[in-house]
Amino acid sequence: MLATSPPQPIESDLIAQATSGTPIRHGFFTRHGGVSQGIYQGLNVGLGSNDERDAVIENRVRVCGHFNRSIDDLATPHQIHSPDVVVATGSFGDERPKADAVVTNIPGVVIGVLTADCGPILFCDPDAGVVGAAHAGWRGALTGVLENTIAAMENLGADRRSIRASLGPSISVRNYEVGPEFVERFTDADPDNQRFFADSDRAGHAMFDLPAYTLHRLKRAGVAAESTGHCTYEDEAAFFSYRRTTHRGEPDYGRQIAAIAITE
Repeated sequence: MLATSPPQPIESDLIAQATSGTPIRHGFFTRHGGVSQGIYQGLNVGLGSNDERDAVIENRVRVCGHFNRSIDDLATPHQIHSPDVVVATGSFGDERPKADAVVTNIPGVVIGVLTADCGPILFCDPDAGVVGAAHAGWRGALTGVLENTIAAMENLGADRRSIRASLGPSISVRNYEVGPEFVERFTDADPDNQRFFADSDRAGHAMFDLPAYTLHRLKRAGVAAESTGHCTYEDEAAFFSYRRTTHRGEPDYGRQIAAIAITE
């Protein structure tokens, strides 16, 4: 495999400052530090991509190395844009459950979600020793994946008043144009959701602020929340982007990972 520098993920100040209780390590990984080539250049961890499988596995090994764990400790679900959450007691192996969030209270298990414009959210309650990771695109955020993740953490002993949540790199309002039926879906759910849409240059379209909507749902659920503020669409050197790939007519795209673990 190609020799590269190790991954250097983005960290959340909110989670990093969680110094009481359980030791926790986390990271929003970028494209840097991987071995994939071509349109997957860098740290592509997407098993569902058409990248060479050996490269994807090596990239996953490198992610786990950041936590001083092996790939046998990694638990990522088969994501389906759902509100569903699973509890990880170890690696899922090849039988990954269909869900869009994972929680655990087991030291040494590295849980994570994959994204390429959707919002990756990492959660922790350092006092209770419970962590979570959620994949929230528009559908997951609208249908409750964030609130369900918090509830699943509470089932493991967390207290939402102690939970900290950080939204990692995702598509910004400047690059997320949607049609009128999309806006209607959100305003039918709650008329106040209109505030998350801005005017578009195209008639009948709007720009959707997914990060602001995600933070709104987290804070409404009663947890402390922040965003790293990175846009996946705009920074091609650092992030994969489904929408950028679509606009260019490229055949496929890579995925980055957000991961968190209770360290032993």
